[in-house]
Amino acid sequence: MATTTQIEWTDATWNPVTGCTKVSRGCDNCYAERLAERFRGVRGHPYEQGFDLRLWHNRLQIPIEWKRSRMIFVNSMSDLFHASIPHDFKARVFAVMERANWHTYQILTKRSSLMRDFVNERYKNDLAPSHIWLGVSVEDRFAMTRIGHLLQTNASIRFLSIEPLLGRMARLPLNGIQWVIVGGESGPNCRPLKLDWVREIRDQCIEEDVSFFFKQWGGIRPKAGGNELDGRQWLEYPSTIGLPTTTFAVQS
Repeated sequence: MATTTQIEWTDATWNPVTGCTKVSRGCDNCYAERLAERFRGVRGHPYEQGFDLRLWHNRLQIPIEWKRSRMIFVNSMSDLFHASIPHDFKARVFAVMERANWHTYQILTKRSSLMRDFVNERYKNDLAPSHIWLGVSVEDRFAMTRIGHLLQTNASIRFLSIEPLLGRMARLPLNGIQWVIVGGESGPNCRPLKLDWVREIRDQCIEEDVSFFFKQWGGIRPKAGGNELDGRQWLEYPSTIGLPTTTFAVQS
């Protein structure tokens, strides 16, 4: 758990689940797996089990204990819609988010059809609360079916995390999407990010009035290349009504 984070587009992280398994190219150099596996076998450490999936029942109430409003990235070290996570546990996570509604929650998944089915069952004939933002990771054009699943989801705020961006994207279906995050890969074996790939997505967002956040160019170190695009930073957030107001400091 972290009340601060190095993830530029959020305020804090909450991990009621840790661990995951790979599903696509975007997972190849997973930062969360790399971090967790460093501590495999270290007795008493939260990642003693490495990146094996683990449910943390004792962490469920943490957002209720945080009284100051925060933007919270849910499961930065896992995927809430992993098929091995029981339906009842996911329901308990959502119940906490619904109760602690002074926060804004960002949920990001690569298991987009499972998220759609769960959310549409929970919020039948309605939309998820506006303080629960639902997003999908889309690293290349082969993962774009996830956007279709997201658009079928009963969400108030939908967002895309195109990170790491691994190639030129096809035209993005942005009608119904409120926010797009783009970033290059970092760490060992990081794959390159090309300027034209980023510009094309930025220009689509401008054309369709979608908030655009450029996180980083990437490199061996996350901040090695900075985050300027065409001479400026692009750090936009969705324009929403009725959501908690949070001020985000741009981290250098």
